[in-house]
Amino acid sequence: MSQNFECDVIVVGSGAAGLSAAITAKKRGLDVVVLEKEPVFGGTTALSGGVLWIPLNQHGSKQNPADTREAVRTYMMQETGSYFDAAAVDAFIDNGPKMVEFFERDTEMKFVPTMYPDYHPTVAGGVNIGRSILAAPFDIRGLGKDMPRLKPPLKTITFIGMMFNSSNADLKHFFQATKSLTSFIYVAKRLVTHIKELVLYQRGINVTSGNALAARLAKSALDLNIPIFTSSPVKEILMKNDHATGVRAGGEGGERLITARHGVVLACGGFPHDVKRIAKAYPHLQRGGEHLSPTPTSNTGDGLNMAEAVGGKVEIRFKDAAAWMPVSYVPYANGEFGVFPHLLDRYKPGIIGVLKNGQRFTNESNSYHDVGADLIRACDGQKDTAMWLVCDKTTLGKYGIGFVKPAPMPIGRFLRNGYLIEGKTLAELAHNAGINPAGLEQTVREYNVGAVKGNDPAFGRGTTTFNRYLADPENKPNPCVAPVQTGPFYAVKVIMGDLGTFDGIQTSVVGEVLKEDGSAIGGLYAVGNDRASIMGGNYPAAGITHGPNMTFGFVTGNHIADKAGVKA
Repeated sequence: MSQNFECDVIVVGSGAAGLSAAITAKKRGLDVVVLEKEPVFGGTTALSGGVLWIPLNQHGSKQNPADTREAVRTYMMQETGSYFDAAAVDAFIDNGPKMVEFFERDTEMKFVPTMYPDYHPTVAGGVNIGRSILAAPFDIRGLGKDMPRLKPPLKTITFIGMMFNSSNADLKHFFQATKSLTSFIYVAKRLVTHIKELVLYQRGINVTSGNALAARLAKSALDLNIPIFTSSPVKEILMKNDHATGVRAGGEGGERLITARHGVVLACGGFPHDVKRIAKAYPHLQRGGEHLSPTPTSNTGDGLNMAEAVGGKVEIRFKDAAAWMPVSYVPYANGEFGVFPHLLDRYKPGIIGVLKNGQRFTNESNSYHDVGADLIRACDGQKDTAMWLVCDKTTLGKYGIGFVKPAPMPIGRFLRNGYLIEGKTLAELAHNAGINPAGLEQTVREYNVGAVKGNDPAFGRGTTTFNRYLADPENKPNPCVAPVQTGPFYAVKVIMGDLGTFDGIQTSVVGEVLKEDGSAIGGLYAVGNDRASIMGGNYPAAGITHGPNMTFGFVTGNHIADKAGVKA
């Protein structure tokens, strides 16, 4: 293909939203090209949990046939508050199930149901099951020669590169491997298979979660002969008569101009690594704190910046501009470090979170976003936004904490590199961690009074189905609550991170990029995290990023085809 060429639609970005738009437009008969900045495809999607929140989808309706459109709409109205966008919410509810049906019928995409409750199941319209689905595992050998171009999963959430299924059943076997023969055999088989894969392919080939979602979508696009040009950063949107006509892109072959007859779709992953923009958008950065995002470092706000350059409106409106994720630094032997997202440990009984003053500040078993938002508020007025997850020897051996794995895995290197902090007593732990000793001792003393009976009167841990979902059902009577009492004691320092940004480009329901006056820029669209989230800065359920992102990718792809005069 020549340096300069023409197509119908250019999609900038290869995550779930961009590929959804590309596949939909291609299936409608349009000539589509995907341009990816990185040398690998998959974007943030490949690092994610791979869950989609799609109320009333065909899988969830079997789990919860009583769910209704009215209940979904009520829940979203409650969750989004003053940012409730009736037209966008209605389009999401109407098109989500259609999107799932389309991708399962016409592509390599397969979904499986999950047991996830909504994150706030006690809110009006919330449910305990039936709205979150998950990408089915995938053997990436199906990508053929393109297998090396799939972005690998986040290193810190794998075990020697092996991915875990996003289900309690899979994780339960790993936690019980030293206590149950059945679990030991299960884990042994998984490890043997994975080691074979590493020997043969230098990576795990049976992928799960977001890696499976990214792989299945890429496979679907490539099977449709949609070229995914990696190492092809887009530098500029080409305009003519206030209409987007193409892009100027870089790449290994040099600069090229690509013309789009019917549309340019921005799907660049939002702005989690746009240093200037997050400095204004994130409260903890405004006051001089730290932020560490496990999202791809290439997500530097390119889509937002290019949209602004041609007159598009980008506004930071939401109180919580990103999906907050408590994270920790993981030092590596070579001097580098990884980012560990605290997805699971906070739910486990016997692990509590405290501030520098030694006090708890939230229900640790709430969602990562809720805990993150509470941490930001709790640290208001001070530079550092940090908490410490604290546990005792028994809990550490049973569940691990952060990047530290449970027994019998050794903990010595984590003590030596400072990731895991130890103290024979709570006072010594506090001193070593930089926590107020008296505050920590008082907090644990007061917490233990209820914890020995499975109660948490201060914050109500374990009182919702979501709290209990990722906890330990074998811990009675409350799967989320156990005392902190057997020394030595341990802590891991946790700071703020994110799973992606919520604010972004202002668009119409179908994804048209809007100007300050509310009119649309012809031929220019935004999907995914480049587009402002319909959730209004809240995080009401597992999959509220991928669900709307794929749905509106589907909506935008169909809109472009409709406008091009292609018959459905």
